[in-house]
Amino acid sequence: MPLKTKSKKNSKSSSPMTGNHLVVVESPAKAKTIAKLLGKNYKIAASMGHVRDLPKGKLGIDVEKSFSPSYSVMKGKAAIIKELKALGENASSIYLATDPDREGEAISWHVVNATGWDKQKKNIRRVVFHEITETAIKEALKHSRDLDLDLVDAQQTRRILDRLVGYELSPLLWRKVQRGLSAGRVQSVALRIMVDREREIEAFVPIEYWSFTALLKAEMKSFEASLHSIKGNKTKLVISNEAAAKAIDEELKGADYTVAKVKTDEKTRAPAPPFTTSTLQQDAARRFRFSAKKTMMLAQQLYEGIDIGSKETVGLITYMRTDSVSLSTYAIDEARTFISKQYGKDYLPDRPRTYKTKSKGAQEAHEAIRPTSVFRSPDSMERHLNRDQLRLYRLIWKRMVACQMKNSIYYRTTIDIESNSSNSGNIYIFQAHGTQPKFSGFLSVYSDTTDDGEDDENSKLPKLNSNDKLEYINLTHDQKFTQPPPRFTEGSLIKTLEEEGIGRPSTYAPILSTLVDRSYVVKSDNKLSPTLLGIEVANLLTKFFPTVMDIAFTAKMEDELDFIATGKRKMEPVLEGFYFPFKKHIENAHENMPRIKIEE
Repeated sequence: MPLKTKSKKNSKSSSPMTGNHLVVVESPAKAKTIAKLLGKNYKIAASMGHVRDLPKGKLGIDVEKSFSPSYSVMKGKAAIIKELKALGENASSIYLATDPDREGEAISWHVVNATGWDKQKKNIRRVVFHEITETAIKEALKHSRDLDLDLVDAQQTRRILDRLVGYELSPLLWRKVQRGLSAGRVQSVALRIMVDREREIEAFVPIEYWSFTALLKAEMKSFEASLHSIKGNKTKLVISNEAAAKAIDEELKGADYTVAKVKTDEKTRAPAPPFTTSTLQQDAARRFRFSAKKTMMLAQQLYEGIDIGSKETVGLITYMRTDSVSLSTYAIDEARTFISKQYGKDYLPDRPRTYKTKSKGAQEAHEAIRPTSVFRSPDSMERHLNRDQLRLYRLIWKRMVACQMKNSIYYRTTIDIESNSSNSGNIYIFQAHGTQPKFSGFLSVYSDTTDDGEDDENSKLPKLNSNDKLEYINLTHDQKFTQPPPRFTEGSLIKTLEEEGIGRPSTYAPILSTLVDRSYVVKSDNKLSPTLLGIEVANLLTKFFPTVMDIAFTAKMEDELDFIATGKRKMEPVLEGFYFPFKKHIENAHENMPRIKIEE
């Protein structure tokens, strides 16, 4: 269980630039970068991630004793702990520099407990930085603090909750369905979301409709206009069958086409905020078809440090697990300086742009994902990065620069065209839409493919006025059907999980990987589809564990973890409130859940 002392969050300002200091991080790559930045007074050691965890093969949680966890040293980590302990004995100060989130806080806490440093009265301090640069690390060392036990408790609570669910549900599925299956508290809800979407697709009944497109010409330029309505009725005309389409086609034979109205509005579009974990995964999936797992692997490499020549190794981006869109004053000022020099003051807003995080539970103390310096342009980094690293870095860099630039401005034109039927007397209204840029603004750096106007078939229409006669070229009509909701991609599923408040930045990639690895979901042509096994497991769990599989309940549990992290709730009441009702469902399922056999 966590130490019973009060969580301490005080900072201590000092200048630990001399002496014999030990700095503990998670990975060798991170250790290598920091060693080059801090110099000979610092020994940098890597814990290789977590050093302790709940034991394999048994629950490892004493439910009767306040859900007390029993941690054991992980396989292969005994030698690492021994080395860390020896290094700590010879150090005047120990700095815990694991990642700046709950998981990083917990790793540091486990290292302290596993090495016994807490009993040696060592000068143990926690340092937090969001980028691996010399300035950021030395500033963090000056403002070290005690371990934040509230953050540790939040991580422990998540781990215990997930162990309780997995340890109880997985054997149930082995017994009732097949060996080797697993169930997770958040993973199972993500599976349910995909299965619910599959049901919507299967239940969808397509509705027939017909569209008309007129190809017209003016000023030596041809353009298309779509049938919209009948004059006198502003409601969009719905043509529901072939007979109705043929009747309209007959009416429009030999019809004249005249411009009725031209409306041009000036529109603006603001840049998107800098990336969070979720939006980076979504954009990388959409543009490059990167899996969430691949995006995080590449981002980790960019964060932990890249050799950029002249014996300099530096982290190119800030910490990649974040749900915040806030930016440091330094980062904003640097971006504005770069924009002014590179693009001119016409592209620079009068005031810096600030962004407020909308996602629930976001930690505003964190920053968005951004370059550690916008002056390290992607072109200048090209020879130091592999192809995929460069693509991701360029994306992050462009989004950061663009978010501090002026809005784009464009003209949006709508032309109403009247077509007089010589057969019925009806006047049909066709519409053509077009855009014309006025000022590129942020789009000169970062182009989002969903920008207003980009999808218009007539990007730039001929200049027309009311009563202008148009030359008719041809008229086509097409049968169409309404489409079912699309299957999820990794990006769209992550977006849904974030919108629903399910999971946190560090969990999205592992959730998706587990669902695919367990054959609950298959990925084909970038689309995720639940397998028969996934559908049956989701159905059983939803029927016998309605609370655990409830989206709102899962989101509420994330809120509870956030409350623990901020000291507003304690571990034990949260665990009790979840486990004892869950245990009753387990007992009922063992008794009443049917055995099923899945044949794919």
